[in-house]
Amino acid sequence: MAKFAKWIGGGLAWALTGGSPIGAIIGFAIGSAIDNARVDTNNSGKQTGRHQTQAGDFGVSLLILSAAVMKADGKILKSELTYVKEFFNKQFGFAKTTEFMRILKGVLEQDINLKDICGQIRFNMQHPMRLQMLHFLFGIAKADGNVDESEVRVIQQIAAYLGIRESDFESIKAMFYESADSAYKILEITEGDTDYEVKKAYRKMANKFHPDKVSGAGAEVENAAKEKFQMVQEAYETIKKKRGMN
Repeated sequence: MAKFAKWIGGGLAWALTGGSPIGAIIGFAIGSAIDNARVDTNNSGKQTGRHQTQAGDFGVSLLILSAAVMKADGKILKSELTYVKEFFNKQFGFAKTTEFMRILKGVLEQDINLKDICGQIRFNMQHPMRLQMLHFLFGIAKADGNVDESEVRVIQQIAAYLGIRESDFESIKAMFYESADSAYKILEITEGDTDYEVKKAYRKMANKFHPDKVSGAGAEVENAAKEKFQMVQEAYETIKKKRGMN
């Protein structure tokens, strides 16, 4: 898939490794004739070593997980397709996004083994990038203004397979569900925690979600990380104001 890797532009260190779960899904969606290469779906896809995640790896991985979330409620909505298209357009440009959307159509027609796909992602992708991926998936689910419970369950399953803690899942989920205690959930604390614990939690979350953690994944991913980082800051300021903290 040398030509395809070059076409992606952002770089592919591991996503389309021959015989890998992601390589098999994408290869089937594109067609075995692409670049006169065939993805070996009988290969176990075991990784021999971790690779640095590049923009192309992130994009291809997100494409498959996006399809899983979109299929969760049994219907593919135009608003969801638009959200995915806009993300890829900002990340890779119009021409490549057109091809990505063509590939997405093929991916949506397949059964997706989330455990295997997420296993490959978890092995190769650093934790901060996996957190950012979860953030985008919630954005896709809420693209129509409403997050269906079936979509939440799929995202939660993805989070578990990606090795993301339940508290981190709830923190990111709270960024999309506004409630009385959403600020506390974002910081992974409760209203019963002390002011000292609030400050400690903020420092921890600010470090966890710092945009520098996803450097190299592409401009759009980094910009989205900044938005998530800002949500952590806003949650902290909300709690400070409620408590009268200095």
